[in-house]
Amino acid sequence: MKIFKLLDHVRTSLWFVPVICVLAGVALSVGTLAVDRSSDYKLIPNTFTGGPDNAVAILSTIAASMVSLAALVLTITMVVVQLAMGQFSPRIVQTFLQDKPSQIAIGLFVATFAHAMVALREVNAEEGTVPGLAIVVGFVLVLVSIMVLVGYVHHIGQSLRVASLIELVGGKTRKLLDEVYPDKGSSTEDGPEPNVPAPRSGVVTRIGHDALVKIAHDARCTLELVPALGEFVPADAPLFLIHGEPLDLDEGAATEEVVLGLERTLDTDVAYGLRMLVDIAERSLADSPFQDPTTAVQAIDRLHDCLRQMARRPFPDGTYRDDAGDLRLIVPAMDWQDYVHLAFEEIRLAGAASPQVTRRLQAALEDLKTVAPPDRRAVLDDQLELLAWSTNDAVPNPRDAAMGLSPDRLGFGVRGDMASVSEDAESS
Repeated sequence: MKIFKLLDHVRTSLWFVPVICVLAGVALSVGTLAVDRSSDYKLIPNTFTGGPDNAVAILSTIAASMVSLAALVLTITMVVVQLAMGQFSPRIVQTFLQDKPSQIAIGLFVATFAHAMVALREVNAEEGTVPGLAIVVGFVLVLVSIMVLVGYVHHIGQSLRVASLIELVGGKTRKLLDEVYPDKGSSTEDGPEPNVPAPRSGVVTRIGHDALVKIAHDARCTLELVPALGEFVPADAPLFLIHGEPLDLDEGAATEEVVLGLERTLDTDVAYGLRMLVDIAERSLADSPFQDPTTAVQAIDRLHDCLRQMARRPFPDGTYRDDAGDLRLIVPAMDWQDYVHLAFEEIRLAGAASPQVTRRLQAALEDLKTVAPPDRRAVLDDQLELLAWSTNDAVPNPRDAAMGLSPDRLGFGVRGDMASVSEDAESS
């Protein structure tokens, strides 16, 4: 048990890898200096490294810069830990302290510092000795340190994503689950239809429709993709349902044509773009409908613009056929109603008490009715009716509720005044 405690302490500590790297840096410096001495300091010509004064300047600069980089990485790590604690959970600290890329970055910088400091002692201005190989190794370590710094910054940026943190914890939990409960039990009975299981868990980020059609054509069957684009699928869950009697279906090739990632992307997932805009609007209204309604209005502006561009466009039905016209692939697909519900439902519920939000929603819905085909207007009428109900429920004063349902693309701007001017012009 004492050995376990020691190993666990080393494994979860931030200092162990940097300390090992410092020792490695000292050993590297001692080794290069030994080679320099054995060659009487003539292995690397002075025309490349310069004289003793230049060597001192180079090694001193390397040492000082590496201390600064190590301090920078430690500062960034601590700031990231604080942000993660406040944004996600205080129990995420241990995960960041065990982050190997951070430990390696710190270790490389302090190892380069140790190498430069040990090599600095070998420079002798009186005898004119310059450890050329040690300086060249110092140059190489500096170049590697710069690349590691850039990679570290990228790594930290990726690590702060919600999906990355969830995957980090979920992946470790999944690995621990296999260690604690190695017996996976009896296999589940096959469902009513044969299926192709997902090789691993992830979010569907891209679908190779043409390749899947060809695979299904070669196997003389029809494949039905179970998860939609942007949907999470657990490992071993059905990825495809197989319709018909397949002939040598290449299941591996089929699963390769469905890319599973950590999170949704904007590469092919239009709904994810709308989802992010809705999240921005909801977050601005989370604590109070009057906290930041202007941000919500800006998000509605973009949602309005996107839906206006989609209003008359045909949507695929999710079926794909081969050259002979035979159905080979079925994919869940969103239609006009799905996009309208995604864009407006949650914002309407979150901002029903904010007249700026409701007026902008009213304006967007009424404008979409002017461009949408007749068969697509019913869902817009439903949203207008739901908006009226939500506003009347949230605002007890009838006059305030009526004001909140007056369409205005600015939330509160010139639209109300222009309406009254138009009424006066018509009456005159």
